[in-house]
Amino acid sequence: MLGYVTMGTDDLERARAFYSALLGTIGASELMRMSDTEANGFTLYGTGWGQPGIAVTRPYDGRPTDRGNGHMAAIVVDERSKVDALHARALELGGTCEGAPGVRGDEGEQAFYAAYFRDPDGNKLCAFRIGAA
Repeated sequence: MLGYVTMGTDDLERARAFYSALLGTIGASELMRMSDTEANGFTLYGTGWGQPGIAVTRPYDGRPTDRGNGHMAAIVVDERSKVDALHARALELGGTCEGAPGVRGDEGEQAFYAAYFRDPDGNKLCAFRIGAA
C-alpha cells in the first residue's frame, strides 16, 4: 500500500548517516539520491525497488523541520532479534528511546513485538514483528 515515507531533517548529512547505518542493519541501502539544491537532498533507502522505503529530505517549504506529534513510520522485520537490533542501533546512532523492545498485548500467533525510537531530528519510528517468538 505505501511506497515510502519521508522524514524531514535540518541536517541532511546527519540524517543520511543515521538512516544508512540504521537501515543497513536489515539489509537496506541508499536507492536514490537527488540534488541537494533542486530536490532538497531527497534520499531514499530500501531493500529494493518495488518495496516500501524511507526517504530523508529537507522540508520543501524551506522552513525548519517540525516533527509531527502522533506521526510515526513503522518498519516490519521478520525476527524479534531484528527489532532489538534496530532499536539498539538507533540509540547508538544518536536516536532516543520511545519504548524498549517487548510484546505489546498478549503473546501468541498474533503477538505484536515492537520497539519505538526517534531519529536525531525527532521523527518517531517503530520496528515490529507480528507472530509468536
